[in-house]
Amino acid sequence: MTGERGGYVYIMADRYRGTIYTGVTADIAARTVQHREGRGGVFTSRYALTRLVYVEHHDDIEAAIAREKAVKKWNRAWKIRAIEEQNPEWNDLFDTLNM
Repeated sequence: MTGERGGYVYIMADRYRGTIYTGVTADIAARTVQHREGRGGVFTSRYALTRLVYVEHHDDIEAAIAREKAVKKWNRAWKIRAIEEQNPEWNDLFDTLNM
């Protein structure tokens, strides 16, 4: 997944159906490492959101930013449905990134 241009919308979680956070980045691998090391932001650090459970690639960062804004407006049930369509077990997708 990495090495491509554009951007990524992603969702971090602490556990299966736990607390979730939606973000956007141009470098999904580096951003995930930041979250895992507690350097991703106050919210993700406070709630130990270290599990990458959803990733969506966009060809350009502007499209990714627009999508992230839309996803952030979704209710929790819609976000959970999106996660479970892509990742039913809520596995940490970090190891699936092609770095």
